[in-house]
Amino acid sequence: MCGICGIYHLERAQTVSEAKLKAMARTMRHRGPDDEGCYVDGNAGLGHQRLSIIDVSPCGRQPMTNEDGRLWIIHNGEIYNYPELRQQLLGRGHHLRSHSDTEVILHLYEEEGPACVHRLNGMFAFAIWDHRERTLFAARDRFGIKPLYYSFQENTFVFASEIKGLFQEDLLRPDLNPDGLADYLTFQFCLEEKTLFWNVHKLLPGHYLLLRPDGTLSIQKYWDLDFTIDTDHDEEYFEHCLLRLLEDAVRIQLRADVPVGAHLSGGLDSSTVACLLSSLLGSPIHTFSGGFMEGPEYDETPYARIVARQIAAKHHEVFPTADDFVEVMPRLIYYMDEPAAGPGLFPQYFVSELASRYVKVVLGGQGGDELFGGYTRYLIAYLEECIRGGIEGTQEDGKYVVTFESVLPNLAQLQGYQPLLRYFWQEGLFDPPDQRYFRLIDRSNGVRDLVSPDIFTGQNGYSPVEAYRDLFNGGGCRSLINRMTRFDLKTLLPALLHVEDRISMAVSLESRVPLLDHRIGELMASIPPTIKYKGGRSKHLFRQVTQHIISSEISQRQDKMGFPVPLNKWYRRGPVRDFVRETLLGDRARRHGFIQTEQVEALLDSERPYGRGIWGLLCLELWMQTFLDGSVGPC
Repeated sequence: MCGICGIYHLERAQTVSEAKLKAMARTMRHRGPDDEGCYVDGNAGLGHQRLSIIDVSPCGRQPMTNEDGRLWIIHNGEIYNYPELRQQLLGRGHHLRSHSDTEVILHLYEEEGPACVHRLNGMFAFAIWDHRERTLFAARDRFGIKPLYYSFQENTFVFASEIKGLFQEDLLRPDLNPDGLADYLTFQFCLEEKTLFWNVHKLLPGHYLLLRPDGTLSIQKYWDLDFTIDTDHDEEYFEHCLLRLLEDAVRIQLRADVPVGAHLSGGLDSSTVACLLSSLLGSPIHTFSGGFMEGPEYDETPYARIVARQIAAKHHEVFPTADDFVEVMPRLIYYMDEPAAGPGLFPQYFVSELASRYVKVVLGGQGGDELFGGYTRYLIAYLEECIRGGIEGTQEDGKYVVTFESVLPNLAQLQGYQPLLRYFWQEGLFDPPDQRYFRLIDRSNGVRDLVSPDIFTGQNGYSPVEAYRDLFNGGGCRSLINRMTRFDLKTLLPALLHVEDRISMAVSLESRVPLLDHRIGELMASIPPTIKYKGGRSKHLFRQVTQHIISSEISQRQDKMGFPVPLNKWYRRGPVRDFVRETLLGDRARRHGFIQTEQVEALLDSERPYGRGIWGLLCLELWMQTFLDGSVGPC
């Protein structure tokens, strides 16, 4: 895991400044404190900050070149199948000077060009400079576990692992993107390639780009999930395939030349990963968990301890406080570059910092809810669709529909979600599925009364809702569960992975996510909904497969938490209330001019449990103060 950056001036006579390149890289030193390097070839240059994980010797130093010095690479991430690929390359006559996964990418590209990405199993963002052809190639992994941002203006192309790396000297100025802001206020993340910064774009997951010396920039999608349903196999076959892939994904993600541990929340996903990791290693592992002292509804550590005892782990816990929240939030927004997703990033930082004291790599359960159908809102939306199907008689196609009768036994999963159900059904019923699902993911309901109404529309009438509809209805999915999970895999998951990357990298910790092995994703996309989401039971197939791996106390849990933070309690008194008031109602926020101060004051006392209105505005205001109100620098 590392930080990468680069500059390419299309004007051949314009030489890249090595000092500027190093300054870009050093803004990301937290991503790679072990080593640094840069390479300048006239009008192009590459910079690198290294976190040494595989081949920690100087042979793994970057930027790295091939035998004849034509190709140069910088790489962030890990290629888990690199030993097998390395042996194939050696067998075809390639000469490799290291045992690093980065050199494997370089030689694959030398042989296969852009098609090399299809051979890689891993999390990655890398760039390759071709000295002879004067081209820059960059690629990002299939699910977008590792980030890559770029900006292209005035004949200069710049890119980096983190956006802050682009704001060095005269390279780029941090300005607000109105379309990104409209997205953020609606979803608390930006859709597609947008960011909150003007003229800063993401290279999308499963895409690569090629920039030629004439200024032609081509961006190509090389991978996407195919939701064509496999009707040729039964549930037993899919269970066998999933178990085999889960075991293999954890096995190959153990590859490292440094200590490896596991995040352990006590939920189904992280518990499965920790148990598989422990069994494959055959020795006790370090596990890491966190919670809050404000009550059992904010603390999953008792479940994490059950799993830790089961696998005889060396278990560690941390319990952040309200004072910790006030102290660390401005710094977290700096590390995040732009706010995304929910308050879980706050406790996640403390768990990651705890882990970094014992290991350099952790495995976690990120991605399980999106791949296996774990969110309660899926059942809420599906319940309405089943009722509609029962009334209209449209459930005859068993490939796509879970029946109302089969859902009934699993409705106990909705205990405690009555307020959400009331909200979901208070306006309309049986409207188009895209309209109904939007009500379940719309975050603007909590902030519309708190901000100026015109900022929900971007430039030239851009509408986040229309952009959402295009995404939700794309992909050719007939099944509702596939449409919901596909949308979340393309939007919410990248936001969660954004948090995963930034928070772990803030403490120089490599976080791996074996459930997001692309082979598992491809399998789950092909499974009929009547198997994958049988009876509306969350993660049905995953539960069946893992019931012999984890204890029944974990596999049969119904009280899904997702690392809740007691913000609702903290808003009412004490240091968090003072911090929020000062941030959202102070002079700097008033100068920004978009917050309705009276409504914010009232919401501090009335926001519903786990509401995200104040959270969304707090992060946005801290972001504006950090990045828009002056020069960017470490907090």
